[in-house]
Amino acid sequence: MSQVTMVDFFGGAIRGVVPQGWIDGSDLREVPDHQELFLSPSTLSTFIMEINQRVSREEALSTFATINHQHPSLSTAGNGVATWTTPETVDQGAALHHLNDLCDEGDAMQIVTPPTRVVPARLSGPAPPGSSVTAYRGIVQFLTTGRRRGTIGAVTDSAVAGAAIDGPSSGGVQVSKVTCHYLLVRLEAQETDLVMFFNVPHEEFDKNGDAQGLSREEAVGENTVAALVDQLEIRDWSLFV
Repeated sequence: MSQVTMVDFFGGAIRGVVPQGWIDGSDLREVPDHQELFLSPSTLSTFIMEINQRVSREEALSTFATINHQHPSLSTAGNGVATWTTPETVDQGAALHHLNDLCDEGDAMQIVTPPTRVVPARLSGPAPPGSSVTAYRGIVQFLTTGRRRGTIGAVTDSAVAGAAIDGPSSGGVQVSKVTCHYLLVRLEAQETDLVMFFNVPHEEFDKNGDAQGLSREEAVGENTVAALVDQLEIRDWSLFV
C-alpha cells in the first residue's frame, strides 16, 4: 500500500490524509476558499477536497435517472419512480451529480465503480446532535475529445486539474482520459456535501507506454481514498455554519 501522511485541511477544521510527499497547491497558486489542493511531485495527478452545497433530492434523482444505465448495480427495479427513490439512491445520485458537474460540453463520464456506501471510522461519533452523516466512494473516468489544446478544468473551475487535451488523435481530434477516485461525505444538518477527488490523467503514462506506471498511480488513488475512509475527521463543525 502506498504511504500517506496526515494533514490539516481548512485551517485544521478537517483532518485527513494525502499521499506522502505531495505538495500543498496553495503554496504555488491561489486556491478557492472552498477547496484544498495537493499536487504530486512527480506526475500530473492531483488531490482536491471541496466543500459544496448539498445536492437536493430532486437534482440527485434527476442525475441518477440520466446516468444509472451505465452500471448494472444502478439499474432501476421496475418502471415506477417509487421503486428506486431510496435514501441510498438519492445519495448515489448526489455523488454522480457532483462528478457530472465537472464535465464541460463534449466531455463524457463513465462509471467504473458505482457509488458504494462506506462508514468513515472517525465521523460516526463526534457529529453534533441531530446530524446525519453518510459517505460513498467510487471511481469514474472522464473522456474529453476536441480540436482545441488546453486543460480540463483549471482548479478554480473543476476538480479535474492538469489533464492536457493532446492525447492520441485522428483527423485533428485530441482525446484525453482522466480517472477520478472519489469520496463523498454528506452532512445533512449542515446542508453540505464534502467531496474528495483523486485525479489521474492518463496522458503522461500513455505517451511513454507505461501501463505499469499508470496502474501504480491508480493504486495510489485507491489507497488514498481508502485511508480517508479510515482517517477523515471533522474537528470543527462550525466550518459548515
